[in-house]
Amino acid sequence: MSLPILPTTVVGSYVQPDWLIDKAKLRARLPPRVRLLEVWRVAPENLEEAQTDATILAIRDMERAGVDILSDGEIRRESYSNRVANALGGIDIDHPGQAVERTGIVNIVPRVVGKIEWKKPIEAEDVRFLRANTDHQIKITLPGPFTMTQQAQNDFYSDEETLALDYAAAVNQEIKALFAAGADIVQLDEPYMQARPEKAARYAVKAINRALMGVTGTTVVHMCFGYAHYVKDKPSGYSFLPELEAAAATQISIEAAQPNLDPSILSSLPGKTIMYGVIDLADPVVESPETVAKRIRRALAHVPADRLVIAPDCGMKYLTRPVAFGKLKAMVEGTRIVRRELGAA
Repeated sequence: MSLPILPTTVVGSYVQPDWLIDKAKLRARLPPRVRLLEVWRVAPENLEEAQTDATILAIRDMERAGVDILSDGEIRRESYSNRVANALGGIDIDHPGQAVERTGIVNIVPRVVGKIEWKKPIEAEDVRFLRANTDHQIKITLPGPFTMTQQAQNDFYSDEETLALDYAAAVNQEIKALFAAGADIVQLDEPYMQARPEKAARYAVKAINRALMGVTGTTVVHMCFGYAHYVKDKPSGYSFLPELEAAAATQISIEAAQPNLDPSILSSLPGKTIMYGVIDLADPVVESPETVAKRIRRALAHVPADRLVIAPDCGMKYLTRPVAFGKLKAMVEGTRIVRRELGAA
């Protein structure tokens, strides 16, 4: 399916049904960095079928809302990062470690006890399933090497940069497997670059570029201030963003609605397409299409329409399904208002 001007997409996650996952358990704790199988409501022998059914629901919601580029909703995951991070070689999954989160709270995390290695495709089947169930363009997301480094206890490597570069080499193999499986777009989630800009300045872009070495498809780096469920007060500007002009990614994804971001910062990324967040996930009230249109117009003052992709601020995992669906519809309808103003169908 060809894309219109100002294509719409999602950052990654969509709402998992209440019958599938215990949201009270999920919301009562930090996002899990190790596997957290106890949050699934369905018996293990029926879990894969239930996740498949819920993934179909997520795909159909995105299609019904009119979204142009779809994900699988990350329905099969407990969090955006833990599924991939715990499937790599070099991780002791039976004896996890601890690390301080961006919130300052200690969380249970993967423990690195050997060389990080990619053993086999992790999300390729998710891509094939998504490709078989929609004629839209599709994207798949995975955690980036810098963020996985920050979300691990390092008991093997002499320094974090070396660890990040081995994570990047593993991510590189996974990205290539995802494109081979049929992905149109692959996105790296890298929120910890914003949380730890000093470390990011030393080696984050180097790690991202290693992860994207030899990759020819459309790639995105997503950087946010954290899930709105956990982070209520967000800064109005990024502490690490212009540096991503040097990243090999095609697109840079940022949130702008909840933090009321000054869009003039977009001028610092002249070589990138911007995936721009126009849906505030901290507000349970569904935006009007005109509110969305106003947010898009602000971005267009600094980025031409052919370099702008419209999205929510972040993943929609922690919303209710009616609110999430309503916000997607408002995003699409607000985008259509601006397309008409630009003379596009």
